Amino acid sequence: MCLLFFSYKTTPGYRLVVAANRDEFLARPTARLGYLDREKTILAGRDLQGGGTWLGITAGLRFAAITNYRESAATRPDAPSRGEILMDYLTGEMAAGEYMQALVMKAPAYNGFNLILGDARELYYYSNKISSPRLLSPGFYGLSNHLLDTPWPKVQRGKELLRPHMVETDHVDASSLFGFLADSQRPPDHQLPETGVGLAWERLLGTIFIDGANYGTRSSAVITVTDAGAIEFTEKTLHRQNDRETRSELVRLTLND
Repeated sequence: MCLLFFSYKTTPGYRLVVAANRDEFLARPTARLGYLDREKTILAGRDLQGGGTWLGITAGLRFAAITNYRESAATRPDAPSRGEILMDYLTGEMAAGEYMQALVMKAPAYNGFNLILGDARELYYYSNKISSPRLLSPGFYGLSNHLLDTPWPKVQRGKELLRPHMVETDHVDASSLFGFLADSQRPPDHQLPETGVGLAWERLLGTIFIDGANYGTRSSAVITVTDAGAIEFTEKTLHRQNDRETRSELVRLTLND
């Protein structure tokens, strides 16, 4: 996943509201959102190549999301899958803070990542580009492929567009959030970050919704967790067909409802 916005304990009636885009190579095999266990207590999509996931939540309010940290020169093709971190946490029993602390010791083995982990009590942020996990206070956050709340143009624009619909409201409408996650306004070149991928790629990756010939936004997701613990996870998957003509598929699933 490459772009994540979340409201933590700041939206009336909701513990957590998440709006996110997963950007990936179009040929990478993926399974859509579904229950990952027989008991139907874990919701996530599946990366069928790496074996993990990029975003998931459980009936016990264990939440996990990950984005890559963009640094093309330092990427190692033999590094373990970052998506496995999420699967390990979602299917385990360790508290979020405890899991984060244990992860710090083995985090250097992975390519760069940003990780959000939560449970019924707390929410944490950690990147293997910083020294230690950070306990998050209530707030509205944006995360792309640098550190949390790094003011990249699409992070700033997304927070401006989404705040009224994720924070300044008492009813979250997933369809409205999907509309903003499809925003394709491109910032001017002088505002783009320089992450070592070249200007053409910076331009492609500079929008909230990415639409490239071989790489782009594969799916968008909205998760809401009410103060009572009811969870709704909606995923909109985009299938590009016939010379990039697209077809969308919507899946909405619930926990504790």
